[in-house]
Amino acid sequence: MKRFWPLALLLAGLALAWASGATQWLSWDALAANRAWLAEAVAARPLASGLGFMALYAAVVAFSLPVAVWLTLGGGFLFGPWLGTLLVVLGATAGACLLFLAARHALAEPLARKAGPLLAKVRQGLESGGFWYLLSLRLLPVVPFWLANLAPALAGMRFTPFALATLLGIIPGSAVFCGIGAGLGAVFASGGRPDLKVMFSPQILLPLLGLAALSLLGAWWRGRKTTHG
Repeated sequence: MKRFWPLALLLAGLALAWASGATQWLSWDALAANRAWLAEAVAARPLASGLGFMALYAAVVAFSLPVAVWLTLGGGFLFGPWLGTLLVVLGATAGACLLFLAARHALAEPLARKAGPLLAKVRQGLESGGFWYLLSLRLLPVVPFWLANLAPALAGMRFTPFALATLLGIIPGSAVFCGIGAGLGAVFASGGRPDLKVMFSPQILLPLLGLAALSLLGAWWRGRKTTHG
């Protein structure tokens, strides 16, 4: 039971968040309704507000709550595009690392004993190119963020490359959404909603595709060097 308590704590937090309706507090409607109060709070206590925002973001990611996009927009709106991006990246990385460590502590060893040779091959691949594979997934979030946190932990990826790939891989996407958030004043004034389809525009998507391709090339090259000595 000692092995499972960190993961059980995160699951309890997830259940509490849903039961209390906390996800409704972290929505577009909540941000629009409370924007003036939030802006005043940040202006009055910028350091405490920044640290609190980062801690909140870490909790949202650790509990795998589906509200990170609105929180990211809020970070850009309240703290600006650059500081907002920094706080989002640090908070998201911290939350991802918490979930990774909890899952690895609870499940990685029992899973390794039952999976046998198949997981051993996966572990070997992660050791040689796991950083690059995860980096490509972070750059192009085709896999849900929570799944990309859990799968490497269960497959035996080491913590340092996981944390570094997460930190670097989420910077471009976070910067885009915080940039959108920084311009929300006009959206609030018109009573509309932000157009998040910009993430899939050629100007944004093509550079991300290029970065993801480079990271996959790095994984291939690392695996080739390992295979051929």
